[in-house]
Amino acid sequence: MKTGLVEAMTAAALLTLSSVGCSHLPGKPGFHPETLRPDQELGFAVLYKSNCSGCHGDNGLNGAALPLNNPVYLDWAGRKHLIQIIANGVPQSAMLAFGRSGGGLLTDEQVEHIVDGMIARWGKPGVLNNADPPDYAPMSKGDVTQGKAAFLIYCARCHGADGKGISPDGQQGDATGSIVDPTYLALITDQGLRDIVVSGLPGEGMPDWREDATGKSMTDQNVTDIVAWLASQRIPFPGQPFSTSR
Repeated sequence: MKTGLVEAMTAAALLTLSSVGCSHLPGKPGFHPETLRPDQELGFAVLYKSNCSGCHGDNGLNGAALPLNNPVYLDWAGRKHLIQIIANGVPQSAMLAFGRSGGGLLTDEQVEHIVDGMIARWGKPGVLNNADPPDYAPMSKGDVTQGKAAFLIYCARCHGADGKGISPDGQQGDATGSIVDPTYLALITDQGLRDIVVSGLPGEGMPDWREDATGKSMTDQNVTDIVAWLASQRIPFPGQPFSTSR
C-alpha cells in the first residue's frame, strides 16, 4: 500500500510539473519575446527618451529645442499638428521626420503614443480659458514696419528696443537676452519664432501672447508682424569669422 501510494503521488507531481512548470524551466523560451522589437514599443517613457529628450529635455524642459512641457503650446498647437510635426519633421530646421511616412523609424501608432503621452502628462485642460489665440500658422504676410512697432509695445521691456536684450545694469545692449543674434535666427524657423511668441517659454520668464504688462493680448496680426520683423534681422552668412567687405 505504501509503495502504491508513493508511486501515485510521484505520478501526480510529475503530471503537475509537466502541465505548469515546464514552460518556466531555466533557459526555455517563453510564449512571448523577452524584448520587444523597436516597432512594438508603445511606452511613452521609452519612446520619448529614445527620440525626443536629446533636444527637448528629459522632462520636456531645459533642452536646446522648444520646450514641450508647456500646456499652452500643447493646447494651442493641438494633437493634429503635433502628430504631423513628429511624423514629418519641420523643413529647414533641425527637427527631423521620426515617422515612417516621413522617412523615420516610428510607426503611426508610436507617434500617436508620444503625442498622447505629452498631452496626458504636461497638458492642462482649460489652460487657454476660452481665449481666442492667434492661428497656429500665419494667415497673412507680416509687415516689418508694423512688426517693429508691435515689438516696442509688447517685447522691448525685456528684450530691449533693438532686440539685443537689456544688460544687468538696465542699459540696452547685447550682454544678455539678444533675440536678433544672427546665429540664433539662423537656427530657428519663422514658425519656431511664432511658437515662442504665442506660447511663451515656461521656466524662463517668457510669457505667452496674453500676459503682457500692457494688459492687452497680442492679436494674430501683431504676432505675424513681430515674427516678420525678427526674420528681417537674419543675415545671409551668419557665423562668418571675418568681414566680407575686405
